[in-house]
Amino acid sequence: MELLEYQAKTLFREVGIPVPLSQQIEQPRELKQLQIPYPVVLKSQVRAEGRSQAGGVQFVENTIDAIAAAQTLLSLPIGGECPELLLAEARYQAEQELYLAVVLDYHHQLPLLLGSTHGAINLEHPAAHIQTVPVDGDFSPFYARRLAIHMGLRGDRIAIISRIVEKMYHLFARKDLDMVAINPLGLKANGQVMALDGKITLSAAAIARHPELKLILDIAPPPRRVSSSYRPIGQQRQGKTGILCTDVGLGMMVWDTLAAARCPVGSCVSLTAEDNLSTALNRTLEQWQANGQYHKVIMALPREEVMDITIEAILAAIPATLQLTLYSPGLSLTEQSAALSCATSLAEVVGLVKSG
Repeated sequence: MELLEYQAKTLFREVGIPVPLSQQIEQPRELKQLQIPYPVVLKSQVRAEGRSQAGGVQFVENTIDAIAAAQTLLSLPIGGECPELLLAEARYQAEQELYLAVVLDYHHQLPLLLGSTHGAINLEHPAAHIQTVPVDGDFSPFYARRLAIHMGLRGDRIAIISRIVEKMYHLFARKDLDMVAINPLGLKANGQVMALDGKITLSAAAIARHPELKLILDIAPPPRRVSSSYRPIGQQRQGKTGILCTDVGLGMMVWDTLAAARCPVGSCVSLTAEDNLSTALNRTLEQWQANGQYHKVIMALPREEVMDITIEAILAAIPATLQLTLYSPGLSLTEQSAALSCATSLAEVVGLVKSG
């Protein structure tokens, strides 16, 4: 489950991560009582990737322009979602924008710190830009400093960014989250930082252990679904292998592993549960087959989601021209077929992609 941006920033505030002044807008007329000085940025509250490229972020200088922009944004579908509300934020002029994240490595069952100086962009070559630091054992500020240094930061910026990473990790650990990401983290010349966008994913188990998370989820209804079954995370021109996932962190982990093994990936797509997982899978594979894009597909799913569908349902969705590998770390999978292979480790995934 993925939080909306304003919900993620509520949790950021709890651990002292700076976020811009903001106000939630459900109706355009509410902008007449906006408490934030102009210029402001209006941001569509949807979970889909590529929001900025799709026109879901608008900068405005006055109330008249803000109302007009809000009317457009509230009716603009992005990645199959129409927002129920907008986030109005004070505009922040950053000198540099960074990417930071803490994700769960499903295979090794330990947290990973991720960082890049290429923030606020659609990374076309994730493995080339994103630095990773595994947290093996108890967390120490040493891990955060190591990430900052690997990112190429120098001087006082190492300490500044390390402190943000530490706060992100503590939020990740205290709430049993699957991923905490800031993209971008705005950085000014004077060392001031601001989380300009944020993403948090969590499981039903985390909500059960932390009832306060349900209060955040209940703040607003989810975005309205329209006819779209997937959202692209990233793509490259070369590569005949596609990745399907429901968890962005897991999908990016598979991409990075394949890239390191010199197995070019064409694209990584995050499925949405528009109808159900099997339906979304079927539609995406049919589209890929029709376009002749890939002949090998990696389907990366957390264990609990594989338990909700059957191998027969997956097999029924596979076009004849595709080879599908189901990767689910920690799950014992024994069923194999000519069209479907199963892997429980990233090493197995690499081997299956390289074979044939």
